[in-house]
Amino acid sequence: MTGATVFQVLLLAAVLVLMTYFLANRRKARAKAGVKLGFVVFIAFGIWAVLRPDDLTVVANLVGVNRGTDLLLYLVTVAFVFVTVSSYIRFRELELRYARLARAVALQAAVAPEEELPRDGV
Repeated sequence: MTGATVFQVLLLAAVLVLMTYFLANRRKARAKAGVKLGFVVFIAFGIWAVLRPDDLTVVANLVGVNRGTDLLLYLVTVAFVFVTVSSYIRFRELELRYARLARAVALQAAVAPEEELPRDGV
């Protein structure tokens, strides 16, 4: 196995573990804090990569990737997939919440059927 392949396998395994953790614990405050912390770390990494691109190439070579831009592309792809899945799940939960709210409002606004009054002569 070449260095890039080892890194790719490790990166994919890390993505699977993280996605499983955050999907299983998405409503917990700890998972939400983890997402925010991960975002801050990723932003800091991006700033560092822009300011010191040669360092990024050194790190890329350490993990078995030829160029720093390739490493950055891998990480951005992972971040994009994570954000896409997270957004899909959040929107799906909001749709369900709105549907429940619409049902509750409809039930509150519903008019009870009038009782049938006895008819004269029948």
